[in-house]
Amino acid sequence: MQNGLEIKVVKKIEDLPQGDWEKVFPAALENYNFFKTLDQSSFEQFSFFYLLAYENNHPVAATSCFLFNFPLDVAVNGKIKFLFSAIKKILPNIFSPRVLICGLPMGAGRIGITRDADRVILALDDCLEKIAGEHKAAMVIFKDFTAGYDQMLKPLLSRGFSKIESFPSTEMEINFKSFDEYLKTLSRVSRDGLKRNFKKVDGKLKIEMEVTNVLNDATAEAAHQLYRQTMNRQEMGLENLPLDFFKNASRNMPNEVKFFLWRSEGKLIAFAFCLVRGDYFIDYYLGFDYALAHQYHLYFVRFRDLLNWCIEHGVKRYEMGVTAYEPKRRLGFKFIRFYFYMKHRNRLLNRFVGLVSHFMKPANFDPVFKQMEANDAAAD
Repeated sequence: MQNGLEIKVVKKIEDLPQGDWEKVFPAALENYNFFKTLDQSSFEQFSFFYLLAYENNHPVAATSCFLFNFPLDVAVNGKIKFLFSAIKKILPNIFSPRVLICGLPMGAGRIGITRDADRVILALDDCLEKIAGEHKAAMVIFKDFTAGYDQMLKPLLSRGFSKIESFPSTEMEINFKSFDEYLKTLSRVSRDGLKRNFKKVDGKLKIEMEVTNVLNDATAEAAHQLYRQTMNRQEMGLENLPLDFFKNASRNMPNEVKFFLWRSEGKLIAFAFCLVRGDYFIDYYLGFDYALAHQYHLYFVRFRDLLNWCIEHGVKRYEMGVTAYEPKRRLGFKFIRFYFYMKHRNRLLNRFVGLVSHFMKPANFDPVFKQMEANDAAAD
């Protein structure tokens, strides 16, 4: 019991009643069946847990968490990245502590609470602390929560957590009826740049797009290889998707999963793994054949085709995730701010978490975020 609540902790979402989970967990594309997909896939770097809290046998709260050796340098680059790399050669594990993270490796963190939020969030934190102790995790982190969770998570600040701005996600409101109409919403520089990119590929490389909710074995393998090419070029991102994730997602979420496949002369050259429900679309994972990607601007070809698909299918909100912020800003995406709540379980070391967080601010690593801060200051 935690603060008068019974909290069930399981390692497989299917060990919890789906109906009870869905009564309290926020409605999202990352739903019960999405968690089932994670459990059934061969993620080697994560150990998942699911918490469902009851009061008088009624579900009142739910969230997910996972154990992970967290690379603290995942969000740094430039001179600081070089410094971290040099230190890691001497002390290889210093920047990869074992941590317990409330949330998901991918996407936004979510907690469902139906009543008495302060009491329930502290009870959940007590439970997380117990799990962290049992598994010798050095830190407890609430990962990638939007500002909408500020009030709910405020009690954590009294328990030694530091609130840290994380790298944001990106989204676009689709309130136009065609791609040409969309182009008119952009600045002249962005609009002309896109048109130049399309001229370099249109009529020069024949590309065919297919949309499906299931992949055969050969196509799944080819798509995963393209994903790996892209993943190896990114400096951010915790997850390393196993091949069976795509197959399990198709089986568990046939109505939400969409695979977009681009081929040239029969060869797969780009793909997108997306989730869609109603008028909400998440562009989750991508992959490119980099022998062609830059020459033919496949990033922008892919975006054009996806946006056209969204317009044709009545999508109003298009979410595109993290990384590549400058191109997304020029394409008209807005930023969704995320925040970490982080605590080291050693009280002495926890005093330095706030200091370290100052150096991990997104504005230290990308000029786009410095401009965001400038805009915020001007608005104030």
